Amino acid sequence: MSMPLPDPMILPSRRSCPFDPPEEYARLRAERPMSRLRLPGGRIGWLVTRYEDVRAALADPRTSPPLIQVTPATELPLPETELEVPPGVFSALDPPEQSRYRRLVSRYFTRKRCREIAPRLEQIIDEQLTAMIDHGSPADLVQWFSQPIPTRVITEMLGITEQQRPDYQRWILAMLSLDTGPEQLREARDGLYGGLGELVRARRVEPRGDILSDLLHGDTPLKDDEVVGIGALLLIAGLETTANMLGLGAFALLTNPAQAAALRADEGLLDVAIEELLRYLTIVQFGLTRTAREDLEIAGRTVRAGETLIVSLAAANRDPELYTDPDRLDLRREQAPHLAFGHGVHQCLGAQLARVEMKLAFGALLRRLPDLRLAVPPEEVPTAGEDKVFYGVHSLPVAW
Repeated sequence: MSMPLPDPMILPSRRSCPFDPPEEYARLRAERPMSRLRLPGGRIGWLVTRYEDVRAALADPRTSPPLIQVTPATELPLPETELEVPPGVFSALDPPEQSRYRRLVSRYFTRKRCREIAPRLEQIIDEQLTAMIDHGSPADLVQWFSQPIPTRVITEMLGITEQQRPDYQRWILAMLSLDTGPEQLREARDGLYGGLGELVRARRVEPRGDILSDLLHGDTPLKDDEVVGIGALLLIAGLETTANMLGLGAFALLTNPAQAAALRADEGLLDVAIEELLRYLTIVQFGLTRTAREDLEIAGRTVRAGETLIVSLAAANRDPELYTDPDRLDLRREQAPHLAFGHGVHQCLGAQLARVEMKLAFGALLRRLPDLRLAVPPEEVPTAGEDKVFYGVHSLPVAW
C-alpha cells in the first residue's frame, strides 16, 4: 500500500540571506525532491528541486512551456482569457514550430556575433561608467550601470532609438513587476506591442541594420506580427535578466572583498567567475513553468497529463550532489554545469550575449573603480523578493 502524499505546499519565497534561495529548498531537495504544490489559482502541481530531476524535466519532450509565469501569489499574465500565444513568441511553443523561429533568431546571439559586437559593448560600458564617475560618489550602481547597459545593448540590436528607449524600459519593468495590477499590465503589454508594431511597419518600408529589419527582409522573411512577437520576447528576456545579474553580482562581489580582490588582480579568472555568479545567484527565483502533455515519471512520482511543474533552477544550482559546499561563492570553483540559463530546447537563447556583457562589465567596473564599496550596510540594500519575476536589487548605493 503506497504512502499518502503530504499536503500540498505553497511555493517557497522567504530568504534569510539576500544571495541564497529560500532555506526550504534544501530540505525539500533532500527529503521530497518532487513536492506537491498548491498553485495560486487553487490547482495542484509539482515543485522539482533536485538538479538531475530539474534537468530531466526541462529536457523531456513530453513537457511544454506554457505562457504563464507562476509566483507565490499569482500566475501571470492576467487575465486568463489573454493566454493565447502571440505570433513569434516561440518561448511558449513546442518543436517544430519553436525550432523554426529559434533557428532564425539564434544567429544573432552566437559566440561569433558576440565577439563582433564586443567593441560596441565595451563602448557602452565605458560611457556608463564615465557618466557615473562624473556624477560623483556616492551613486546608485543600478541606475548608472546595471540597468542601462543591457537596456542600451538590446534596444540598439532591435533598432529602438535613444528617445524611444525609456518607454520600452518602462513597459518591460511593469510587465515583470508583481505589483502591477491587471489594468496596468494590460496597458504595458499594449504599449510594448503597439510600439513594436509601429517600429516593424517602419522597418518594412525602410529597413536598417537591425534584427527587426533582418527578420522582415532576410532569406526567410517573417510576417509583421511574428517579428513584433520576437521583438517583445527578446526585450523581455534580454533587458531585465542581465540587469539583475549585473546588479546582484556587483552586490555579491562587494560583500565578498577577498573574492573581488582576486578577480581584480587576475582578470583571467573572469570566465570562471561569471559561471560561478550565474550558478550562485540564479535570478530566475520562482523557477520555470512546464506542463505535462502526457503522463510521465520524475523522481519516482507520476505526473499526470495537464499537471503543472515548477522546476526550480535556484534549488538545482545549490544541489550538494553536484557542487561541493554549494552555498559558498567561490570564483575559482572548478566549473560544473549549471542551469541558470535553463536546459533543453528552450535554453536561454541569449546566454552567450549575457556572458559577454557580464565579463566586460564586471572587468571594467573592477578595473576603473578599484576602491568601489557599498555606501550603506548590506542589510539596507533593497532586494527584489516577491515583487519581481527576476530576483535582484532595486538599487545599489556605492561609493569610491
